[in-house]
Parts: sequence; C-alpha cells; structure tokens
Amino acid sequence: MNPSSELILNPDGSVYHLNLLPEDIGETIFFVGDPDRVKDVSKYFDRIETKKQKREFVTHTGYIGDKKYSVISTGIGTDNIDIVINELDALVNIDLNTKYVLPELKQLTFIRIGTSGALQKDIEINSLLLSKAAIGMEGIQHFYEYSYSNNEEVLQNEFMDFLGQNKINLLKPYAVFADTNLLEKLPSDYHGITITNGGFYGPQGRQVRAVPKSKNLLDVYAAFQSTFGPITNLEMETAGIYGLSNLLGHKAISANVIIANRALNQFSNTPHEAVEKSIQRIMECL
Repeated sequence: MNPSSELILNPDGSVYHLNLLPEDIGETIFFVGDPDRVKDVSKYFDRIETKKQKREFVTHTGYIGDKKYSVISTGIGTDNIDIVINELDALVNIDLNTKYVLPELKQLTFIRIGTSGALQKDIEINSLLLSKAAIGMEGIQHFYEYSYSNNEEVLQNEFMDFLGQNKINLLKPYAVFADTNLLEKLPSDYHGITITNGGFYGPQGRQVRAVPKSKNLLDVYAAFQSTFGPITNLEMETAGIYGLSNLLGHKAISANVIIANRALNQFSNTPHEAVEKSIQRIMECL
C-alpha cells in the first residue's frame, strides 16, 4: 500500500500534479515539452474527448480511429519526467482507492517529440533523429533500484572511462536504451546516442556570463566512439524517459527534431516548421 504522503491525490481522486484520472489517458502517450505544442499533436486526432491542465502539464486525450491516444506537455528536464511517468504509471497500475498495486500490470507506450542540438557535423538541421540510447548526465536514474542490461553497462562503462581519460569529472553518467520495436517502427533520418543534460547552459557547454567548469565539453562528447556508435545530440529529457520506462515496464522512444548543430554553430531558420513536419511524419505512421 502507498501512504497518502507518497502517492498524493487531489480531492477529486486525480493524481496530484497531472490532475488526471485513469480514464483520462490512452495507452499510447506523446510527450512534448512546450504546453503550446500539445495542440500541434492533438489536431491529428479524429476527435478529442478530454482536455485538462495543471501547472505546465497540459493533457489532450482523443482517438485516431478506434485507438485512444494522449499528448501531455512535460515541461523541461528529467525532474518533470520523474513526476509525469510515475503518475502515469500510477493511473494504470495502482488502485487509486486502496493505493495497492493492481494484480495485472499494464504497459504504456511513450513517444517523446522534442527538439535537440546535434554534435556531429554531418547531422543536418531540421532532420529527425531517433535516440537508440541515451546517456544521462543529470543523475535521476541513480535514485532508483535498476538492473542495467549488458548493453547499458557496456555503454556506461565505455563513456565513464572516456570521461576519465579526458579529465572530465562531472556527475556519474548512466546509460539506457530505447524500445527496439518503436525504434524500427517510427520514421527518422538518423539513429543516435543522445546525451541528456541537467540544464541548458553550463551543462550543455554554453557560456553566457557564468563560466562552465569544463571548457571543451562538447568536443569531448563529440569525440566519443562507443561500441554502439558516437554521441549524436544533446537535450534534457530522453535518458529519464528511457530509464523510468524500462524500470516500470513501459515502452519508450525519443524523436529529436534537430534545430541546432553545435559543431557548426548553426541554428534552424525554421524551427517551428521543422517540428510540425516531424510531428506529421510520426502521426502518419500510426
């Protein structure tokens, strides 16, 4: 049983942050960061039956044909991902009246559609990259009991050794992999390994006024060659999504719209159009 201080509910019985009831979500859920982007996904639904919002968490749920889908804005960062995935899992796998885990667990499918910056020069601006794996540099997965797969341990150890060789002493990284079926099903221009960061400026090697501790961080990331390929891009949610999804028995894939190339110091002239095109490509294959 989960005490009321651990799984907090609103007066209407909905989960605390998302303000959702079990009937408010589909089994396939799109994650977007920006609340204003929710409608850009839900406009592809044949009909919408639920619209709810609390704080930055906007949810639209509806149907494509006879299949129920949801799209939820997560905000920025794995701290929000921790809230969103735990509360979504509670909606389908915990009896909210008794607070006991249900005898039969349900599996959800999470599809992140977000923006990202490329680290390799040959990755084109406005392209779509699916993360086959993610390396977390923000630490969320270290707070959970998690059994890493052999591939995850290999990637994690290779990256830690590489950072040590380059005298990069930051947070301990962790590595997690995508659902392979989703990786093969969804459209993309590239498959890659994504770094998930705990911030947008210093943690991603940006300097405005505050000086980053590691001056050559992006060069080090870009030079890394693993058994599974190079690091391709940077963002702020994917590793948290993969880690918690794997831990709780859900499926997840992260689709990254490349609106910047950090290696070339370029930013898209049409980021909104690039995101719209990528959403359309993904929705058309469902």
